[in-house]
Amino acid sequence: MAKLNRSGVDIYYEIHGSGPPLILTHGYSSTSAMWQGQIEALSKRHKLILWDMRGHGQSDYPDDPDAYSEALTVGDIAALLDAAGADTAVVGGLSLGGYMSLAFHRAHPARVRALLIIDTGPGFKKDDAREAWNKRARDTGDRFDREGLEVLKSLSAERASVTHRNARGLALAARGMLAQRDARVIDSLPAIKVPSLVVVGADDTPFLAASDYMAAKIPGAQKAVIPNAGHAVNIDQPKAFIDAVLPFLDGLAANAPGKAAS
Repeated sequence: MAKLNRSGVDIYYEIHGSGPPLILTHGYSSTSAMWQGQIEALSKRHKLILWDMRGHGQSDYPDDPDAYSEALTVGDIAALLDAAGADTAVVGGLSLGGYMSLAFHRAHPARVRALLIIDTGPGFKKDDAREAWNKRARDTGDRFDREGLEVLKSLSAERASVTHRNARGLALAARGMLAQRDARVIDSLPAIKVPSLVVVGADDTPFLAASDYMAAKIPGAQKAVIPNAGHAVNIDQPKAFIDAVLPFLDGLAANAPGKAAS
């Protein structure tokens, strides 16, 4: 458990275990605590890096709207890997965390060993669809400004119990990080050359088509649909989630460069 200073913004992170690096990024308005149920299983064979995005959890909540963006979040992930001594890593996350993982791959493909994309949308090709998404993001930000952290109690289960220090960071993160500027991430999917696993809860209706799309567009991608799970699949069905993820991760280890055939 440590802090990384990024141009005056402290980013909270923790490292568990040792082995091939794996960094997981939480969803919007959640925190690194959402992965608590996976730490034991994942840290047995990996150096597991968990963190709180800016404006969330135990990281800083800068007042400057320009301190929140996709580019800065991608930079935070790169700096966290540097701090963990990881040249490359399995990069993954849930929802906004998964989108930022795809954005990180687009910016730093050589640093990604594999992708783990959970209950995520890859963005939008069409401007009108993106603008509809962005209006929802702006409305979410406005609601946090009006109602404060009480908003969290009306959201999904994984966010009703999270700890944030103020609502202003969440409002700014909605406008600067949840909102999307272009189609570069979704357009990058066919160029992904690393092993990729797309995971989605069977009841996560808004993200089922997006998951199908990513699995089809990312060359060689695998897909796992977890029954009786919604948007927070790892919380709704923790055992089924780990049962889907571990074989994928173990397969990476078996096919690692320089690994002798048995």
